[in-house]
Amino acid sequence: MPGGRRIAAVTDAHFDVTAGECLALIGESGCGKSVLASALLGLLPANAQTAGEAHLADLDLLAADERTLARTVRGRRIGLIPQSPAAHLTPVRTIRSQLEETVAALRGVQGRKALRAAAEEAAERAAFPADHLDRHPHELSGGLAQRAATALALVGDAPLLLADEPTTGLDRDLVDHTVDELRRHVDTADRALLMITHDLAAAERIADRVAVMYAGRIVELTDAAAFFGETGPRHPYSRGLLAALPDRAFTPIPGMPPELGALPDGCAFAARCDRTTAACTAVPHLTDAVACHHPHVPEDIRA
Repeated sequence: MPGGRRIAAVTDAHFDVTAGECLALIGESGCGKSVLASALLGLLPANAQTAGEAHLADLDLLAADERTLARTVRGRRIGLIPQSPAAHLTPVRTIRSQLEETVAALRGVQGRKALRAAAEEAAERAAFPADHLDRHPHELSGGLAQRAATALALVGDAPLLLADEPTTGLDRDLVDHTVDELRRHVDTADRALLMITHDLAAAERIADRVAVMYAGRIVELTDAAAFFGETGPRHPYSRGLLAALPDRAFTPIPGMPPELGALPDGCAFAARCDRTTAACTAVPHLTDAVACHHPHVPEDIRA
């Protein structure tokens, strides 16, 4: 950053996503979810640095060069539904043109009639209306742009799909359609899905496991059935996210997340937590699927 300042946008992120599984990555805005996804695809800004390993089969994504990422990874081995689809669509070309180009590049489809049919099939998977295919991105609503980006991401049938807020701008029926299509994408050929979302209802509908991020760290990683079920999550922040939902307690988490450039010593959630003690002056690490010095346990929940 200017002046030589460094900001750790993501720290000590340890997780895996297996074939046939959907992992939902949730957390408040600015906690590092999208930065993590961008790092996997080599899409970070030039002043960013990464460390560690991120393996897709035998390939370390963090060590791969741009040529490898561009020619063999993006679209082919990893599909991306971007957080801001309008910024990723080519503004001077129609959606049909962009779908046909993608189908030709990733599936090897040739011939005008075959390309047209394949593009329309791809659009249908994402519930993108056929009568809008000949429109340009600026002629689309936010929800339609989102569906166009989803259609493009699904074309390559990539083994891993990164979906960054794939339900933004969609009404509830289209949210359900989109997550169901993503689930089918995973189930039909044992593909994997990492879905970044604020929509906890969508996460509950689709996820096998849930990872919760706060201030650049994964603070909980658990089965979705337990997370959304009677037992609930163990980290106080995770429980606060669920309690804030309108169909639950509708109780907001007090305070605001810390700035990543000015993180406090110890637990970053301590200032907002009602379980804070002197032990929280040390940074908690992910142990037994939760990074907290005083996690909730089943006895607490039953009480």
